Amino acid sequence: MRPAGRRNPVGAVARWVALVVAAVLFLLPFAVLVRDGLAALPDVFADDRIPFGRSLLNSTAVAVLQTAGQLLLCSTAGYGLARIPFRGEPAVRHAIVATLLVPTAVTFVPSFVVVSSLGWLSDLRGLVVPGLFSALNVFLFRQYFLDFPAALEEAGRLDGLSRWGVFRRVVVPNSTGVFAAVAVIDFVGSWNQFLWPLVIAQDSSSWTVQVALSSLLTAQNPQVPLLFAAAAVSLLPIVLVFALLQRHLVRGVTETGLTGR
Repeated sequence: MRPAGRRNPVGAVARWVALVVAAVLFLLPFAVLVRDGLAALPDVFADDRIPFGRSLLNSTAVAVLQTAGQLLLCSTAGYGLARIPFRGEPAVRHAIVATLLVPTAVTFVPSFVVVSSLGWLSDLRGLVVPGLFSALNVFLFRQYFLDFPAALEEAGRLDGLSRWGVFRRVVVPNSTGVFAAVAVIDFVGSWNQFLWPLVIAQDSSSWTVQVALSSLLTAQNPQVPLLFAAAAVSLLPIVLVFALLQRHLVRGVTETGLTGR
C-alpha cells in the first residue's frame, strides 16, 4: 500500500507525456505556418496588390478602439446595474440579457443600413462603432461588481469622492483581473472578425488583416507562401496580448461571480 501523501510516479509521467503530445499536436500547424512563411515574408509587404501593412494598422486600430470602448461602456453599465438602485433596473437587466438571444444575422442588415446612411462605409467609424457595446460584457461586469467589497466604496465616499470618483479611483484599480480578461477576449474577437469588415471595408485602403488574407486566398493565382507569411504576421499581436495578460484571463473570468443574482 502506498503511503499517504506520496504521488504515483507512473501517473505523473503519463500526465506529462500526454501534455507534451497535446502541445506538439497543437503547435505543429503553427510551426509549419512559420517555416513555410518566413521565406516569403519580405514579399508580403512588397506586394502592391495587397496593402498588408495598411491592413495591420487598420486591424490594430479597430481592435484597440473597440476593446477600450467596450471596457469603458460595459464596465460603467455593469457597475450601474450592480451598485446604483433605480426603478426599472430588473427590466433593464433582463432586456440586456435578452439581446444575447438575438442572432447576429438578424441585426447584420439593419446595422449595415445605419452605417451606410451615415456615410461610414470604408471608414474607421463604420468598423469600430457598431462593436463598442456587448451585452455579455455588461453582464460579466455586473456579476463581478455584485461581489465587490462595499467597504472599499464606502471608504472612498468618506474621503469625499463622488460615485464616479469611487468607480475610477477605487473600483477599477481593484478589478484588474476582470478588466484584463475582458480585454483579451475583446481584442482577440475584434482582431479575428471577418464578415463585418468584409462588407464595410469596400476600399482596399480600409481592409483589415482578415480581409487582406482572404484576398490572398481567393486570388486567381493564390500564392501559398505569401498566405502563410501573412497569416504568421497576423498572429503576432494576438500572441503578444495573450502573453501579457494570460495570467489574468482565468482568474478574471472566475471572479465575475456567475451567481445568478
